[in-house]
Amino acid sequence: MGRQWFPLSNRRPDDPQAGDERWAGVVKARPVIDALLDAELARLGLDESRLALVGFSQGTMMALHVGLRRKRAPASIVGYSGVLIGPEHLSEALARDARGAPPPILLVHGDQDAVIPLEALFVSSEELAKAEIPNQWHLSLGVGHGIDAGGLRHGGLFIAKGFGLKVG
Repeated sequence: MGRQWFPLSNRRPDDPQAGDERWAGVVKARPVIDALLDAELARLGLDESRLALVGFSQGTMMALHVGLRRKRAPASIVGYSGVLIGPEHLSEALARDARGAPPPILLVHGDQDAVIPLEALFVSSEELAKAEIPNQWHLSLGVGHGIDAGGLRHGGLFIAKGFGLKVG
């Protein structure tokens, strides 16, 4: 049906063992993603100020985990229908840009998501804010575990802003 960075069990999100499994998964997958990003940035002659991380579902889990822990913060992180894994480990989230700021984050979620409950959006946003990592969110009404045109538009505008582009 799709690809995964790590296996997901059928455990409920509030089951403590589900959190442990997801934490182990993001930690194990991170070096692979970091190596890929480093290689592509080098190949293209770019630095993190020209990098935006965008993820859907488990990709959001990885974009947040990796992007918040890079040597330099990406220009932005956009996460669709996902959740922040291991908020208790946010003290490790030290990625900062040249001005010393964490990466800007936009979380987008459908209010009808049956895979990752809507509450994940608010919990993730609150945990990031508690760790002094500013973030924004967008709620897509009538959307399940997916991305609608409004969410895409918000994400695109957010990324453009992260790159310092004027959008109107």
